[in-house]
Amino acid sequence: MKKYISSVFIFFFIGGIIAQEQEKEMSLSMQEAIDYAIKNSYENKVSLNNIEAAKKKKWETTTIGLPQVNGVVDYQNWLKQQVQLVDFNNDGVDEELIFTKKQTTKASVTLSQLIFDGSYLVGLQSAKTYLKISEQAKEKTELSTREAVVNAYGNVLVTEKSIEILERNKAVLEKNLDETQKTYDNGLTELENVEQLQITLGNVESNLRNAERLREIAYQMLNVSLGNSIDTKLTLTSTLDNLVVDNTDLSLLATQFDIDNHIDFRIAQNDRESKRLLMKLEQSKYLPTLSAFVNYGVTAFSDSFTFLDSNQRWLGSSLLGVSLNVPIFSSFGRNAKVKQAKIELENADIRLEEAKQKLNLQVETAKSEYQLGIENYETAKKNLALAERIEKKQQVKFFEGISSSFDLLQAQNQLYTQQNNYVQSMLNVIAKKAQLENALNIPLK
Repeated sequence: MKKYISSVFIFFFIGGIIAQEQEKEMSLSMQEAIDYAIKNSYENKVSLNNIEAAKKKKWETTTIGLPQVNGVVDYQNWLKQQVQLVDFNNDGVDEELIFTKKQTTKASVTLSQLIFDGSYLVGLQSAKTYLKISEQAKEKTELSTREAVVNAYGNVLVTEKSIEILERNKAVLEKNLDETQKTYDNGLTELENVEQLQITLGNVESNLRNAERLREIAYQMLNVSLGNSIDTKLTLTSTLDNLVVDNTDLSLLATQFDIDNHIDFRIAQNDRESKRLLMKLEQSKYLPTLSAFVNYGVTAFSDSFTFLDSNQRWLGSSLLGVSLNVPIFSSFGRNAKVKQAKIELENADIRLEEAKQKLNLQVETAKSEYQLGIENYETAKKNLALAERIEKKQQVKFFEGISSSFDLLQAQNQLYTQQNNYVQSMLNVIAKKAQLENALNIPLK
């Protein structure tokens, strides 16, 4: 029986470990990575919490104008009772009298209701604006998350592509070095040619090791963008070549820019609205406030603690009241606050116009950079093909003894430069499209 229980325990324990390992592995395309990050990234989780907090804040403000009920229970025990001096007989001698019982208990319930308060009305509007600000912040965070994931995902693919190219270059150089070494051993070439290839191979191997270290960091950065632990194992199903094709869309350059619908412009408008409400709040402080209350209470007196006895006598009382508070003179303090609020509103108008101009400029800049990125990609693609042909020709000439190792080195360095330019141009197309989509405020798919 013990063996059976142990077996079951080990089975579930191992099953739990396997399940945990499976949870740490993810396979994602670019779009799946974006969708995942929108739900799970740290910033988006905080934005959702901020929206919930804003909803609670809105309700908190609303309840100020709703009926309020408060209960109070007081218990008093005179350690030394107060004495009153009274001359009852007009004989010039004051008698000491005690008019209260030693212990007193009071219990009351008060219902209060705000009838009018200008600040409360403005507060309700401000709470709605605050909620709107939180919702807009969430939308802004989602757009920023998309761009961040695109860049992080692209960086991983670029690193993988660079490693692939460097490994291919290393294999070619190792073959060239082996053939050159044999040629040198047969006395048909100079030692300098062997050493030159050794230097080039050493540089490529160093770059390869560095790229492998950068690959690990790139995966960790992508995990952070997704909201994962940095140790989560990721398998990327999108390829760099396919992403370049998918993200090459010249029709995007002709997209009309609707500034009124842009999230940054709407945020600036909301900021102006908050400043307008602030000014309205300061102006409302000139208005009177009106509130009412009704109270009911009971009081009991005793020389000892008998308040829990059934025969204890309780005396009831009730009170109805209305309170009107009229602000009359504040030494111009309220006036100063209103003027400050007006200045803040004017500043918000200035910032709104500034946002409008900056957003228009941002769109034009993003379009230009995106178009340049596509053009640079096409150029890098052609240059890479040319550099590959030149390098192959130099290899043939070198082994035929027509050209020197210096000529081969130049051709190889040119090839490596064009390979790097090509890979970076691919990433640039993807990143610049994401930047343009944000500038145009294109919604998430």
